[in-house]
Amino acid sequence: MSRIAIPSVEQSPVASKPLLDAVHKQLGVVPNLMKLVGNSPAALEGYLSLNGALAKGVLSVQLRERIALAIAEYNGCDYCLSAHTYLSTHVAKIDAAEIDAARDAYSADAKTRAALQFARRVAAERGRVSDADLASLRAAGFDDASVVEIVLNVALNVLTNYINNVAETDVDFPHVTRKAA
Repeated sequence: MSRIAIPSVEQSPVASKPLLDAVHKQLGVVPNLMKLVGNSPAALEGYLSLNGALAKGVLSVQLRERIALAIAEYNGCDYCLSAHTYLSTHVAKIDAAEIDAARDAYSADAKTRAALQFARRVAAERGRVSDADLASLRAAGFDDASVVEIVLNVALNVLTNYINNVAETDVDFPHVTRKAA
């Protein structure tokens, strides 16, 4: 059971309801994460705004989902692993082997692998990556806009990993468990 209340949409603060309704229109459901974050209308608006803006960026949905998986695995967030495994399968159309590889910051594709390894370094080093880390990413074909978006996707996923780990959010997707350390 979640350690922080997950209100129904009807029980959510008035200012969160239109945001949650928009999530419902987009996804057909309102995941527990959204209802949880909706305890604070400001937090929900901030999360949805950044998520929506990054969806319009230069990184593909497939790469964004792989980053989410790598960071969720790194941070041990079962909720996010479950949600992003579902989204990777059903929205981004990533095959099971690549989903599993992404959790380990790996891909059979060299460019994708470079992005995932960089994303994992950003998380592990709290953003203090080396010149060599940046050079490797750029050598794989990523420009400055891509670098910025990879870092912001890491940050967005750290945000959701942390709130879900703190709350122990009830998983409302097919459950995926982090790998043994």
